[in-house]
Amino acid sequence: MSLTDNINEGIKNAMRSKEKPLLEALRSIKAALLLEATKTGDGEVSEKAEMQILTKMHKQRKESAEIYRQQGREDLARDEEFQAGVLEEFLPKQLSDQEIEKVVEGIIAETGGEGMKDMGKVMGQASSKMAGKADGKKISEIVKSKLSS
Repeated sequence: MSLTDNINEGIKNAMRSKEKPLLEALRSIKAALLLEATKTGDGEVSEKAEMQILTKMHKQRKESAEIYRQQGREDLARDEEFQAGVLEEFLPKQLSDQEIEKVVEGIIAETGGEGMKDMGKVMGQASSKMAGKADGKKISEIVKSKLSS
């Protein structure tokens, strides 16, 4: 079943069970995917584009929750975190720090990275290899620590 089919099924189930927050989250995902489908004109969204959209939405929700917490708006932060949780169900499992380190070490060995001057080369490969599976910020932190030591 495609991502769109899964989301449509989730919307139906949320409507039946009258879960308003879940329904809102699923509808926002569907809206983002429909918007992307209409941009290209063919009505189709590639799997890669779907994952990029979901990853972007997840990151936005996490950042919004953090901002709401800083401003003392716990109620809004909880809403954003709930939506981020719904998005996580459709995203691939995120890699742990140890798994990211292994991949980065492999890339450094492949490219012969020896210092911060090779940061761009290593980051380019790491970002493409772990796209959708790890946060770019986390990848960057690990690459920096490995190249500077």
